[in-house]
Amino acid sequence: MANENQWSRVNRNRNMYDNHPATEPPRIPKSNGNGGPKKPRKKRHWVLAIFLWLVVLGIIGGLAGTAVFVTYANDAPNITQANLASETSSSIYDNQENAIWKLSTVDRDYANSNEIPKQLKQAVVATEDRRFYKHNGVDPIRIAGALLANIRGSSLGMQGGSTLTQQLVKLSVFSTSTADQTIKRKAQEAVLAMRVEKNFSKDEILTFYMNKVYMGHGVSGMKTASEYFYGKPLTQLSLAQLALLAGMPQSPTNYDPYLKDTSRATERRNTVLSAMVKYGAITQSQATAATKTSVTDGLQDLTTKAKLANNNRQVTDAYVKSTIAEAKSLGYDTTKSGLKIYTNMDSTMQQYMYDTANGNSVAFPSEDAQIGATMTDPSNGKVVAQIGSRNNQILQATNHATLTGRSAGSSIKPLLDYGPAIEYLNWPTYRTVEDKKYKYPGTNIDVYNWDRKDMGNITMRSALTQSRNIPAARTLEEVGGASAGKFVNSLGVPTNHIPGGQDAINLDASTEQEAGAYGAIANGGTYYKPSYITKIVTADGTTHNYNTTGKRAMKTSTAFMLTDMMKGVIKPNATASDAIIPGLHQAGKSGLVAYGDNENMPDQAIKDAWFTGFTKAYALSVWTGYDWPAKNYIPWTYQDLPAQYYQRVMSYAMQNKPNTDWTAPDTVTPKVRGNIVEYEVKGEKWSNGGLPLVNSLPQSGETPAEAGISGSAAVGATTGNN
Repeated sequence: MANENQWSRVNRNRNMYDNHPATEPPRIPKSNGNGGPKKPRKKRHWVLAIFLWLVVLGIIGGLAGTAVFVTYANDAPNITQANLASETSSSIYDNQENAIWKLSTVDRDYANSNEIPKQLKQAVVATEDRRFYKHNGVDPIRIAGALLANIRGSSLGMQGGSTLTQQLVKLSVFSTSTADQTIKRKAQEAVLAMRVEKNFSKDEILTFYMNKVYMGHGVSGMKTASEYFYGKPLTQLSLAQLALLAGMPQSPTNYDPYLKDTSRATERRNTVLSAMVKYGAITQSQATAATKTSVTDGLQDLTTKAKLANNNRQVTDAYVKSTIAEAKSLGYDTTKSGLKIYTNMDSTMQQYMYDTANGNSVAFPSEDAQIGATMTDPSNGKVVAQIGSRNNQILQATNHATLTGRSAGSSIKPLLDYGPAIEYLNWPTYRTVEDKKYKYPGTNIDVYNWDRKDMGNITMRSALTQSRNIPAARTLEEVGGASAGKFVNSLGVPTNHIPGGQDAINLDASTEQEAGAYGAIANGGTYYKPSYITKIVTADGTTHNYNTTGKRAMKTSTAFMLTDMMKGVIKPNATASDAIIPGLHQAGKSGLVAYGDNENMPDQAIKDAWFTGFTKAYALSVWTGYDWPAKNYIPWTYQDLPAQYYQRVMSYAMQNKPNTDWTAPDTVTPKVRGNIVEYEVKGEKWSNGGLPLVNSLPQSGETPAEAGISGSAAVGATTGNN
């Protein structure tokens, strides 16, 4: 009985151990064969010692691991909302706020939470982190499962346990390289994930993640991917399309639906659908129906899309280059994300100018012949459109519209010669100038007209409309270089020396500068620096508006009289007859630059050809030439090429604009001479330099009827001006 009772106690102890495994059951001493218990062996002491040492080592290891974890955690980098939010790519917009250019290498348009369908959120959670709404950033259950799976397989237990929050942290502040998946990184990743969970809601975290992930093809964020792949917002996608997007971030290359072999994309899409069923987001019948849809369903033709995008970039290339330069001058770093740069570009005009330069409506002498053209609004200086080249496949290429290293030829005469003569010397439009043999002051260099002929005594009006070089050089000498420099500088054409000599017909300028300068003449004398940007919105949502403030550059009398004379340039038998637009009130000046006698070019070969013209609505400056003028030249038969381009573009631009003429200000007085209405500065004295008074060429001005002048206007010169 005693033995039975003893074993009963043993059994009871064993039952107790089964119920409470932390309690070690008693051991029953073994008999020595004589009925007595055996003596314990010393081996048992060693076992106990080893066990205790293992416990101690385990505790030490745990404490050491905790210390290491804490150390790593304390070294974790800061993480901010800016890190998480994935700023939108910097973009440039036209004057209708349509995007025309992405400045970032990665294309991303940020989606707010309300732009993301509930089904897409469910698809991501079901696939990537089913316990997303239950953990605090780190999921021990997920880690344990991933650790076991990875130990059985590979990766040493370092992969697969990350929550969506941890993945977001990794994408925001860490490298995604496998080589960087260290214990230190994992510890820091976990700490930062818990910080994120503490400071942001689950929906915010999910929104951050869905905007952060890379989707292939240079696209980041699921909103951008939707527009790129399907040409639709997320809210218009089907269940099958949403499932594909949800599954792509794990391997955008392998799951790319544009691959010839779409089996992996299909398998991944179907995996997402199955996960959604298990998650309770959709029914099995919905999933089954979605799996029957091809993963290519609804995809855009990327070849066509890329071609269109590249064509659009070619069209706006020069304007964008100028816009970036202006943004930098305003203090913005255009390489950073989140900038929205709104411009003055009229996309319709930009496209037309590009098509005219690259089409067949204007004949260029060769494929290599280049063009630069800038159109501005004279009332405010805003650059409406700009073309920097033609037949150029290189983006951000040379912008010939803003280059200042080419001579403006005779197009500089109103700005450097005749404008200052009116402004400072009060010359009337009929002031006599000499078109006779002449050498540049202080030199033995002869000045020649384009036809190598002289016309004798002619009026300033005739000299301008016929583009005579000798009178222009003589006028600059009389005005003086300092005054001429002051005048042209005030119009945005800088000089690094006091103008004189050959500058009269040979000053360097750009189409941007000439469009701005002629715009000041068009608006009555106020100069506005050509501007591209109307406002910039920074990443924090702050709007900075930019409006050019105009400065008085010349008297209203000077602006009007220059305009009136330049009307005669665009007339039959004048130097820019190809710019004629019947019935349109306009003015302008052509310019040709010849080669020197020592440059070994054919007679009448042209190095640079210009035309700058304007209405009250637009100023347009055009240059044509070659990048290597020492190797190529414009034939004389193409001298009117810029005027022809101007004619096509301005005709188009003025279709829906008021065709209004300039009204003479009360600071000028009309004088009818030789049936042409001339103008002089009211009440001001001037000198005719001892030269005889002559009449202007008949075609160089307007008749009294054309100008709306009655017969009561005085005829002949005022007294005391000889």
